[in-house]
Amino acid sequence: MAMVVQHQQHNEMGDNNNNSINKHQLDNGKYVRYTTEQVEALERVYAECPKPSSLRRQQLIRECPILSNIEPKQIKVWFQNRRCREKQRKESSRLQTVNKKLSAMNKLLMEENDRLQKQVSQLVCENGFMRQQMHTGSAATDASCESVITTPQHSLRDANNPAGLLSIAEETLTEFLSKATGTAVNWVQMPGMKPGPDSVGIFAISQSCSGVAARACGLVSLEPTKIVEILKDRPSWFRDCRSLEVLTMFPAGNGGTIELVYMQTFAPTTQAPARDFWTLRYTTSLDNGSLVVCERSLSGSGAGPNPAALSQFVRGEMLPSGYLIRPCEGGGSVIHIVDHLNLEAWSVPEVLRPLYESSKVVAQKMTIAALRYIRQIAQESSGEVVYGLGRQPAVLRTLSQRLSRGFNDAINGFSDDGWSLMNFDGVEDVIIAVNSTKNLSNSVIGGILCAKASMLFQNVPPAVLVRFLREHRSEWADFNVDAYSAASVKANSYNTYPGMRPTRFTGSQIIMPLGHTIEHEEMLEVVRLEGHALGQEDPFTSRDIHLLQLCNGIDENAVGACSELVFAPIDEMFPDDAPLVPSGFRIIPLDPKSGDAKNTMATTHRTLDLTSSLDVAPTTNHGSTDISTCQTARSLLTIAFQFPFENNLAESVATMARQYVRSVINSVQRVAMAISPSGLSPCVGPKPSPGSPEAITLAQWICQSYTYHLGADLLSSGSVVEDSLLKDLWQHQDAILCCSLKSLPVFMFANQAGLDMLETTLVSLQDITLDKMFDDSGRKALVPEFAKIMQQGYTHLPGGICMSAMGRHITYEQAVAWKVLAADESTVHCLAFSFVNWSFV
Repeated sequence: MAMVVQHQQHNEMGDNNNNSINKHQLDNGKYVRYTTEQVEALERVYAECPKPSSLRRQQLIRECPILSNIEPKQIKVWFQNRRCREKQRKESSRLQTVNKKLSAMNKLLMEENDRLQKQVSQLVCENGFMRQQMHTGSAATDASCESVITTPQHSLRDANNPAGLLSIAEETLTEFLSKATGTAVNWVQMPGMKPGPDSVGIFAISQSCSGVAARACGLVSLEPTKIVEILKDRPSWFRDCRSLEVLTMFPAGNGGTIELVYMQTFAPTTQAPARDFWTLRYTTSLDNGSLVVCERSLSGSGAGPNPAALSQFVRGEMLPSGYLIRPCEGGGSVIHIVDHLNLEAWSVPEVLRPLYESSKVVAQKMTIAALRYIRQIAQESSGEVVYGLGRQPAVLRTLSQRLSRGFNDAINGFSDDGWSLMNFDGVEDVIIAVNSTKNLSNSVIGGILCAKASMLFQNVPPAVLVRFLREHRSEWADFNVDAYSAASVKANSYNTYPGMRPTRFTGSQIIMPLGHTIEHEEMLEVVRLEGHALGQEDPFTSRDIHLLQLCNGIDENAVGACSELVFAPIDEMFPDDAPLVPSGFRIIPLDPKSGDAKNTMATTHRTLDLTSSLDVAPTTNHGSTDISTCQTARSLLTIAFQFPFENNLAESVATMARQYVRSVINSVQRVAMAISPSGLSPCVGPKPSPGSPEAITLAQWICQSYTYHLGADLLSSGSVVEDSLLKDLWQHQDAILCCSLKSLPVFMFANQAGLDMLETTLVSLQDITLDKMFDDSGRKALVPEFAKIMQQGYTHLPGGICMSAMGRHITYEQAVAWKVLAADESTVHCLAFSFVNWSFV
């Protein structure tokens, strides 16, 4: 029977429940009481070792006389209860944190619900108004019922004095708040981003809005002033930001500041120009204690610190955007982020315009990235994030930013950074740029050379492709080229070219994680490639190569996110300031459907069959597929590889780089065909693919019709065997294209030269119509030739100019067009064109 013991003065643990630690019930039912000195001695040991061994407990009794009257079993029970109490305390703290987060999320959801109710009321009002207008037949409209606020342009004349700037700033603040918490924009939930206690926040994108816009709100355990400091430092978290310069700053007179900001952003691909922005940024506080940073564009295309460099940029427009940070009770902040841009999509080729007209892309690159970065900083500050290899979080973030920035520098090749094109005539598929101002301090390198190219894919999930490239480097990379690049970062390098020491790759690739973001959307790692020297010289010397690698966008469900694999050679004991020369891949989805999880899940677990080497090999039927369910998403692959060089070897390195990038492109194409849901024969309608029975039949009809109409053989080999005929037609030097006989002819087949000329893939042909190949004069010249083709069966077209799918001009010496007859020689199946001696302008 337990006996009652009065409470002693045992307040060391902070509350009266600590008596459960200071008096313990033994097996015989009696309590043992501890003095304050005994508890202090035990606490000191617990701080060093929460779970001491039996020997350690006996040693404790011998070393501490005040514990001599306590048995070892009693000491063991005390430590057990102490550990239990500590576990309960941590669990209580965790539950309190979760409760605070859920309360904050509930508040956000209630505010979102209120906003949606207001929006519904407004839409009902608009609907009633439109019904009334339709009933009365009046054409008048009420601008006050519009759901989108049109942003007026502000001239530099208004910005010549502080009063004018303050007026613009106040108007920007009002419009921003109406987007962040009101109904000025018709927001819809971001696909694939459901709110919840474990989510980063609540995300929405604009619908039927001028420009592209995205919004986010979430809870972060940082104070508002710290958040403002982070968000205003845009280059630290916005990877596409090349530079941001505050040209003018002055107080607004109400405790806030007004800044005139010039920002340059990188272009995501070699096929589009970069953007810059000239904006007014207003920082102020509201009556409820919230902090606001809002921003909008000022007009004036020539404004900026360096007008001479503006020719490389297209001026974008930032509509009222910004950040609203509200302090929370008990610590932390609730953040509202709005990004609203007009990226001037007219300035890029038509195939790239979805990239500049997608609110999802803006959400992933800016809005979600900002909130994720702040949460990352908050968790690092609280000690929740643990990284490998002894690197501090700030150091790893810097390394990731340097990799990303170096890769963007290589893709864009700005002249003010020292880049210039090398022997570029517009014809080459691989662009070579050289930068002699960049030099590695530990070598005699004369500069950096970059080989880069872009190409379109269809039905290839970017996340799956990047994941394969990361995990199977030997499928596309050349170990000796990696060794050449890696030698430049070593003190005693052998990086002359040619004459590198031959090295054999063992096939072993070891990936060592350095760190990752809280949602694993980005990973930083060190890759070790094991190699051995060939020959007798130094047979036991290690030829291992180490790469610092950044991988992101491998989540198939992330709508609008691009996927990247960027790497740079490093020394095995690389310091924090090690020189980095990044290379890599970037795959950008171009269509809204490219992020649909339903379309990509089917390819996630496919076995990658890379054994097929012939482009015209017969394809395997993977089962019947409903065309209505086919994935028609397109994506753009951009490759940029950088190579150090010595001045006297620039031409040799350029030749090697161009050949290597072409080899990598061919390897990536094979991989893309393997992971495509339909392999070499995507379900995109009646268009045949190489190797299919339809393609063999069409090849026969093309060649037979050419001979029938022109009295000559199209193929010099005179092939008659089905497979050989198709292969010869596929590899023919002239661009051979077939289009349908419709009011708007659409291309349905092309050989390899035809695909190269159009700068497209076989699965993308259905998106290209015949009229898009020619300008107005070319179309007018082509129209009368159709009658001649239908009458005599063929016609010769004089040399001229046409355009590729990427908008590049093409010249050709001459062309032949003829009717392709079916087997009965009476039915016209399609029209065929052969472009002779074509080249890019």
